[in-house]
Amino acid sequence: MDTLARPQTAPRHAAYNATWEPLVPAPTVEFWFDFASNYSYLSVMRIEAAAVQLGVQVAWKPFLLGPIFQSLGWASSPFVLQRAKGHYVWQDMARECAKHDLPWTQPSTFPRASVLPLRVSLLGADTPWVGAFCQRIMLRNFAHDRDIHTPEAVAEELTALGLPAAAILAQVQSDASKPRLREQTHAAQIRGIFGAPTFFVGDAMFWGNDRLDDALACAAAMQSTPRPLQTG
Repeated sequence: MDTLARPQTAPRHAAYNATWEPLVPAPTVEFWFDFASNYSYLSVMRIEAAAVQLGVQVAWKPFLLGPIFQSLGWASSPFVLQRAKGHYVWQDMARECAKHDLPWTQPSTFPRASVLPLRVSLLGADTPWVGAFCQRIMLRNFAHDRDIHTPEAVAEELTALGLPAAAILAQVQSDASKPRLREQTHAAQIRGIFGAPTFFVGDAMFWGNDRLDDALACAAAMQSTPRPLQTG
């Protein structure tokens, strides 16, 4: 029989296999923040739970906001340099914290030095404990009005999470580790970041705590449904 005359069989689809799901990356939101930033406080406290609900992953991106401000010609936060804006911001923070049921105390020192806890969060950015650590540092600053930069302060929060505080602090204060935060801040400048919090979904930027939900929704909308492989 001539092979050209053989009936052609339609391509068959392989049955869906749940083991393929890990091969499909979850949508991700990059979260750029500084512990000295009051609006970053709101986002740090909200982002993990909101992201889980939408099936979105969070890429934690701690950086120093100070050098960004300096590059813009500002010696400090605009909330300090502009008295009227600062007066408004503290009223706004009280309202926003009440709306999201978050504790709030206007910090007696603003902005607080944040280098050491930022180094720790950068070290732990891909670990399961990074979110909890960031929340504890933010609560310490904006709910309890306590210092966040000393080794003792950071060790207290690490220990509360059951983490090896001495080993982690030794690592982040090593000569090999110290440049990482500076490099991360430089990366923020290259990406065009001018404030915190800032979110990225791919190349799309969302600035400010009031854009957190928009950023998460954008990421969730990009999520693809696994499709079965085709076989000939």
